[in-house]
Amino acid sequence: MKKFDFNKGAGLVPAVIQDNNTKSVLMVGFMNAEALEKTISEGYVTFFSRSKNRLWKKGETSGNFLKVITISEDCDNDSLLIRVIPYGPVCHTGSYSCFNEPQTGSGFLNTLEKIISERIDSDQQGSYTNKLFREGMKRMAQKVGEEAVELVIESAGNDLDLFRNETADLLYHLLILMKAKEVKLSDIEEVLANRHNKK
Repeated sequence: MKKFDFNKGAGLVPAVIQDNNTKSVLMVGFMNAEALEKTISEGYVTFFSRSKNRLWKKGETSGNFLKVITISEDCDNDSLLIRVIPYGPVCHTGSYSCFNEPQTGSGFLNTLEKIISERIDSDQQGSYTNKLFREGMKRMAQKVGEEAVELVIESAGNDLDLFRNETADLLYHLLILMKAKEVKLSDIEEVLANRHNKK
């Protein structure tokens, strides 16, 4: 990575944060040389907070960290584009994006993961999600297996609508099993991203 020009912005450069999977712009922050160095060395986004006048690791309070996938500089070498995997909502309001970007692609899977977690954690009565979770690991794993078999059978046919629905069923039941195993989508995304980066 080339040496950045921090002089134009009085020691700071703007950093545009983009979801690596959905391509939505999540937020814009500022970095000085130390924040950029820390971001590169740790693999998680650290900004320079103008209001706090100090380095600020995104997620240090909320736990909603930004896992770095790539860092690119613009043509003038004075601003950054950082593609990340967000560990939860990015905006301080609790929204996915500070720009009210819609949650598409894996964005809704993150929302569904949160809904599943809330229904289980609150022991919501009348919820199929909660009921299946309470039936135990063996039953959850069995349901994932059943849905996988149904998807395999449907893939041999030509009805794309049925194929999409069976795929959705499999993903939904897999998210419940992942909750039971305390594995998050962001964990799986990180595994996939690391595999990709090793190629």
